[in-house]
Amino acid sequence: MGKIPPSLKSSKLPLSLLKPSSSLPQPSPCPPIPKRYPSSKKPSSKKTQTSKKPTPSRPTLFTSPDLSDAKKTLNSLLSSSRTTPTTSSLNALFQSFCEISTPQDSLPFLHHMQLKCPSFSPNHSTYHILLTHSCHGEISTVRKVLDLMADNGFPPNNVSLDLAVRALCSLGREDDARELIKELSVKYSPPDAFTYNFLVRRLCKTHSLSRVYEFIKDMQNAVTPDLVTYTILIDAVCSKKNLREATRLLGILKDAGFKPDCFLYNTIMKGYCILDRCSETIGVYKTMKEEGVEPDLVTYNTLIFGLSKVGRVVEARKFLNIMVEMGHFPDAVTYTSLMNGMCRKGDALGAVALLEEMQEKGCSPNSCTYNTLLHGLCKARCFERGFELYEVMRLEGMKLEAASYATFVRSLCRDDKIAEAFEVFDYAIESKSLTDVSAYSALESSLKWVKKVKG
Repeated sequence: MGKIPPSLKSSKLPLSLLKPSSSLPQPSPCPPIPKRYPSSKKPSSKKTQTSKKPTPSRPTLFTSPDLSDAKKTLNSLLSSSRTTPTTSSLNALFQSFCEISTPQDSLPFLHHMQLKCPSFSPNHSTYHILLTHSCHGEISTVRKVLDLMADNGFPPNNVSLDLAVRALCSLGREDDARELIKELSVKYSPPDAFTYNFLVRRLCKTHSLSRVYEFIKDMQNAVTPDLVTYTILIDAVCSKKNLREATRLLGILKDAGFKPDCFLYNTIMKGYCILDRCSETIGVYKTMKEEGVEPDLVTYNTLIFGLSKVGRVVEARKFLNIMVEMGHFPDAVTYTSLMNGMCRKGDALGAVALLEEMQEKGCSPNSCTYNTLLHGLCKARCFERGFELYEVMRLEGMKLEAASYATFVRSLCRDDKIAEAFEVFDYAIESKSLTDVSAYSALESSLKWVKKVKG
């Protein structure tokens, strides 16, 4: 996926895609292209079918969530068994019932298991199954299970708390998880850093920053925020374009005795890139170097992306050379960012040349790379070369992105290639690049635009 067909390896790309042919008249900016694009893959009119092995599902012994039916099934299994079932096998049996039952029935079923199999001694795993299942019910049910664990000699530990918090968050119940973690920190044990930071991250996505800060303040006697916590907070405020708050948090982090690492600096750089403030992005990079923090591949990719986004392609190319000198191999993200910047400045043909350079250095383009080039070539009215690129994408089974698809279809309609536009529409649907509605909407608006211009 994303590679140029093997038959083109010798020239990396068709010559007509890299430079105009001198043997042909050139009244237009782009030379004509061959009607068939050479490829090691033969196009097929039939829809490609991928044979996938069915994923074996775990067999369940219970066919009904009804508690009485489950008890009968259990009794039958125990009476027909010649050996005493182990705790692990009974735990698996219990989990099987929990997957199809309600939280209200799981505890009575567990009591029935103990009654019918006296050798069964529930352990931490048993109660963790019950705890996770109880999170699908009321929070009072969760508290009841936690108290039951303590009463039976298995007081909730860090693992118990982590399971409950993650189960509640998976159901979108972050408020319940927040209250539970505060309550258990006092009653049993505080969460470890992994659970604490997991909940902080979830709260940053679902709640206001003030609510997150309130939670951190409430937990300060049980858990101290670490470098990961501050990184999560800074990432959250940067995503909301609040760089002033990110700077304040960075100061608090340093005052707390933490040294920013590469990941944190990359997070701040990403925030500046969102706001197109490339001078500050470069400033963060210089600060990293001054403080002895070695930039990584993500650092350089962020710089190149930000600079390319605002059209500072020359500077972006300089950082490409620097990252190579520092031993970081540019990847598809690096080159695609540069190509995007070049296309934005109208140098789509230069972006195509960069594609050849990319391949010569052993880096394979991906679907995003081709979509970026297709969009850029169509915008630059290099339609013939754009069509060549589309043929590569089609033969390689790549998906079309919404923007490149819309621009390409509009270019086809503008050149009176209506039949080809409908073929591209068919491919977009067949390859599941877009939904039927969005694909047809783009085609319809292009047809209306052409009719309005030429009518």
